[in-house]
Amino acid sequence: MALPPQDERTLPAIVLQDVDRRPLEHVLAELHALVDQHGHVIVVCSQALPACVERRLHTVRALLETDRIALFRPPLPPLGLAVLARQLRQLASCDLSPGVLASAGRLLTHYIHTGALLGSVARLDHVPVGLKSHARSWMPGSQFGVVTHPVPQLVRIGPEAALDGPEFGTSLLVAKGQLPSDWVTGTLAPSWKVQGLRETPLPAESPGWWGTGRLTEFCAYLPDLSVLYQLVTSVRRSTCHWCGIDVIGDRCVFCSATPPAYDATPAAHGAGGESARRDGARHAAALGHRRERRALTG
Repeated sequence: MALPPQDERTLPAIVLQDVDRRPLEHVLAELHALVDQHGHVIVVCSQALPACVERRLHTVRALLETDRIALFRPPLPPLGLAVLARQLRQLASCDLSPGVLASAGRLLTHYIHTGALLGSVARLDHVPVGLKSHARSWMPGSQFGVVTHPVPQLVRIGPEAALDGPEFGTSLLVAKGQLPSDWVTGTLAPSWKVQGLRETPLPAESPGWWGTGRLTEFCAYLPDLSVLYQLVTSVRRSTCHWCGIDVIGDRCVFCSATPPAYDATPAAHGAGGESARRDGARHAAALGHRRERRALTG
């Protein structure tokens, strides 16, 4: 699902259709053209999709023999994933290198709160469901408030029902399915002190992800580009020792390399030993990087 632009700077998304059902050569040609046009491609893939989709994407990347395609499959429900993809599209208009932009997905995931109002939790497998809640889900009229990320929560909707929310200012995106959204907009939104509320169609993958079509999905997120940019640029950058691209975090999102381990020796514990090891890990085999246009896919 590709959400509409948050502002005039948000870059459009390129949606890859039927990756696992189209002929391999068609998908191969499409991604090859995107890499040629934009330099680097960030593929944001939902965990709700079949595993064969991810296998096909890995096959395509291997056949292209390129480390300029990043595959990102965060543990977010469909609406939260769509929000994250749009945040990356916002940041793509800034002066961030491809590695930093792709790495930002892992960072921004921590600031996204995802959940749903459900009419049944009988088939919910992304949050622990107790036997009592499971039994109550079969009672007519039962509703449950669920948060899957960042900390799983589940409550039965009643006068005292409440879910812990973000401790910073956010906007709330609501996607209504086959369940009224009154509790989300009238109770949850004020308790989370959201600074804005918008509605959007329910993603096609949501009923399968939540185990029921009787739901209203919601996602609290940081909407402002300036805040997102400040978060990303405040994190220390490093250079991947394998492909030479700038990244944030401990793993390169393009070649999947991790920083090399250095053996500790008695001499290393002398003056400047720890600093030398850090400098070695930071600068070893740095190859530099090119600033190129990026394509975002979701």
